[in-house]
Amino acid sequence: MCGVCGCGEGLNHSHDHDHHEHSHTHGHGHGDDHDHDHHHSHHPAESPEHAHASGLTPARMVQIEQDILAGNNRYAAENRNYLAERGILALNLVSSPGSGKTTLLTETIERLKSQFAISVIEGDQQTARDAERIRATGVKALQINTGKGCHLDAHRVGHAFEHLQLERHSLLFIENVGNLVCPAAFDLGEAHKVVILSVTEGEDKPIKYPDMFYAADLMLLNKIDLLPYLDFDSEQCIRYAKQVNPKIKVLAVSAKTGEGMDGWLKWLQAELTLQHIEYA
Repeated sequence: MCGVCGCGEGLNHSHDHDHHEHSHTHGHGHGDDHDHDHHHSHHPAESPEHAHASGLTPARMVQIEQDILAGNNRYAAENRNYLAERGILALNLVSSPGSGKTTLLTETIERLKSQFAISVIEGDQQTARDAERIRATGVKALQINTGKGCHLDAHRVGHAFEHLQLERHSLLFIENVGNLVCPAAFDLGEAHKVVILSVTEGEDKPIKYPDMFYAADLMLLNKIDLLPYLDFDSEQCIRYAKQVNPKIKVLAVSAKTGEGMDGWLKWLQAELTLQHIEYA
């Protein structure tokens, strides 16, 4: 169970019903010498309710949270080194449920797959529906089901690298579990967090969930084709986002109509260039 949020005892790591044990040494595949010594057993941390019942003090709970995040950060650093050595740009896509990020992702893939090798890691509590949608575009996708867990972690993502056999100089999208809380705290080794906010949500989301918007480098304001039918103040939403994170970049997009997609693709191509990825 996640000591940070109290979620998910015994999280499931599902590769389309292939259960993967995490207490072994592995390299990220391909016969390289970048080995992870992942002797990692899932001893569930206590939830606040369990902590109260077992007499854990607030100080002990803080220590558990710090230990979990420190362990995650070690794996994230290994992941980041692995990706950097291979010129792979990894983006962690985060949002509330229903923001439209899978639709946005599939449209992005359709527009870029002729230029770049693309892979996707899909995080959901249950089902492989989103991974199946991604595979229908012709790119590689791996599903991680977290069960009751509300976020992906760096250890599971590192194992996913093996299964996907990531190509050098490629693009990796990590579609996190729909949640604006815990994914903010868990570094996966990505180059950037990209937060997707739909105009069907409240414009005050950035100040309600400041940690996520502070952690993100880019906010995609999605479903802008619906603005004429909604009472949503885009300018106020952007002000809130910049109030939380003055450095955040904001792009307005609609996967349905294609409006704003060129700006998003230009941002991606600029980041790919920084990773020394060669265009096809």
